[in-house]
Amino acid sequence: MAQIREIIEGQTAQAVEAMLLLRPRWKTADAVIDFIDSKLRPTGYRLVGAFEPSSGAASSIIGFRELWSTAHGHYMYIDDVSTLETARGNGFADELIRWVIADATRRRCDGVHLDSGVGSDRAAAHRLYMRNQMRISAHHFSLEVDT
Repeated sequence: MAQIREIIEGQTAQAVEAMLLLRPRWKTADAVIDFIDSKLRPTGYRLVGAFEPSSGAASSIIGFRELWSTAHGHYMYIDDVSTLETARGNGFADELIRWVIADATRRRCDGVHLDSGVGSDRAAAHRLYMRNQMRISAHHFSLEVDT
């Protein structure tokens, strides 16, 4: 059984391996730590990890924010869910999603939302979300702009 706990600022390195697996665009530990701690955390982003005994790094992580919008009211938005390949199949991501749902309930949120890619490599993630009573409720449209 994993220990589930929040990963606070100053401990972000504990989430790096799992985060870079999901978000390789950041390339280095320093880049992802800096982005999370300087850009995301000040806007309310939080990280929770599943830690196996005697491990200093999280085997699975979930990153999320408490938000308000005209479309969804007051809700939790899950940005990131990632589990190390060696730790998959142990139910850690399920535990983390349940942790966020419980936190959303405590905070009297109207719901929990997330976006997920649609490639065949995302099938296991989709099963995870469906297993936790999430449903596909929208299409997400995006456009990259020149900078």
